[in-house]
Amino acid sequence: MDNINIIATLFGTLITLLLSIVAYFIKQLHTDFKSMEKDLVEVKTMALIIKTEFKSGNDLLNQKVEYLENRVQKIELIILNNKHNEN
Repeated sequence: MDNINIIATLFGTLITLLLSIVAYFIKQLHTDFKSMEKDLVEVKTMALIIKTEFKSGNDLLNQKVEYLENRVQKIELIILNNKHNEN
């Protein structure tokens, strides 16, 4: 009977030790997931900032192109009017 108690105590200690190790790794995994979640939020924020900057740059470029198109049309009209006036 004494051997059974010793074996039960050893198994209990071993199980406790293994569960402690598992709990430690689960805690580390949880910490890593929290860190990853924080990094993901940061990446999303940066992606949104980049997208906004790209859209702003694209809008500005479109405005410049539209301005230049209007300017070219005015110059073409002036040239055509000058040709008609010369004839």
